[in-house]
Amino acid sequence: MSDTPTNNEPKAGYKTTEFWLAAAASIVGLLFAADIFPAESQGEKLLGLAGMVLTSLGYTVSRTMVKK
Repeated sequence: MSDTPTNNEPKAGYKTTEFWLAAAASIVGLLFAADIFPAESQGEKLLGLAGMVLTSLGYTVSRTMVKK
């Protein structure tokens, strides 16, 4: 069996650019939320957390649409 998908099946999620961009955005959001990157206010921490959650949800929805 080959590793390449046929025309009918999508690529594995971890092999897509979309996955790696979502992972990078989630990691940056997590670093802001955990105060690894210095934040001026609580609002910036919450913004980092919200960005992480929204990125994860967006990736999940897009993968669901690809698999339909």
